[in-house]
Amino acid sequence: MTTSTISIPFVSIILPIRNEAKFIASSLSAVLNQDYPSERLEIIVADGMSADGTRKIVESFQDIYPTVRLIDNLGQIVPTGLNAAIAEARGDIIVRVDGHCRIAPDYVRNCVKHLQNDGVDGVGGPLMTVGETAMASAIAEAMSSRFGVGDSNFRTVTDKTMLTDTVAFPTYTRAIMERGGVFDEELVRNQDDEYNYRLREIGAKILLAADVRSTYYSRSSLKSLWRQYFQYGYWKVRVMQKHPRQMRLRHFVPFLFVLCSVISLLILPLSAWGKLLGSVVLGSYVFADLVTSILIASRKGWQLLPLLLATFPTLHLAYGLGFLVGLLKFSNRWLDREGSCAASDRQLIRPQRV
Repeated sequence: MTTSTISIPFVSIILPIRNEAKFIASSLSAVLNQDYPSERLEIIVADGMSADGTRKIVESFQDIYPTVRLIDNLGQIVPTGLNAAIAEARGDIIVRVDGHCRIAPDYVRNCVKHLQNDGVDGVGGPLMTVGETAMASAIAEAMSSRFGVGDSNFRTVTDKTMLTDTVAFPTYTRAIMERGGVFDEELVRNQDDEYNYRLREIGAKILLAADVRSTYYSRSSLKSLWRQYFQYGYWKVRVMQKHPRQMRLRHFVPFLFVLCSVISLLILPLSAWGKLLGSVVLGSYVFADLVTSILIASRKGWQLLPLLLATFPTLHLAYGLGFLVGLLKFSNRWLDREGSCAASDRQLIRPQRV
């Protein structure tokens, strides 16, 4: 190892995964194909006790690549996997990668470049969401449109480098993570949003960089999309209770849509105002759904039109209903800022420096 190589930051790439047999080989291959010096990389896979053959696939990579390590994530959810991997990570820079994505060959190099040169503490890039079937492609398009996800920059901004509130698959300096603490293990979903907000509260800057590219494989059915976005809405309530200022308008719109729809249905038999409210709310939504779906289908293929028309309401209703259920479930938790994991009180333990 040369002196010039030693001066390059050591990077830990961590992957919290569970039951990713279909995608983990592709994801790990992309991580191993980085154009960053391999002797300055380690890869830690935190497996949530997968039952679909994922572990055997990771073990087959271990047999060939000594930089790959497999550890157990007994909590079986993303934040416990992240914390388990971070506790083992030796890097000055930590990259979080998902088992459902592929990062570009220059992903790590570009992240390190931005952290070293741009005065930021965390960096990620635009997420290209793709699907392997017609249904998955429609879901991918919905998840990448402003009508679908609002002003979520990492999903909708593809050609601009800018400071932002949160990013997918972020890269952080070890220094800022030591100040921020661990991920909140109460949050089954939305732990990235909560963590990035906590970092920004202590002065961290999060960069969305146009040259940091990754591809995410969308859900392949409306049922799985519903489950995903219901959980997003449900757990967003706990994020709101812990950090009210983290919320953005986009987080409330699906809930307000569901709430207005429910109210209009309840008062429909009792008042003409119910009919008017229902007509305005549902009519406006159907119009927006139709126009957006036509615009996307005209660019991506008309075979997607009927699928898009069903995908947008699935996404919005799932999130809105999840939020509503979360409000009911956590109605007595408004003064509970910590929950089952007082993340701010738990500090990172730094392994031996490399």
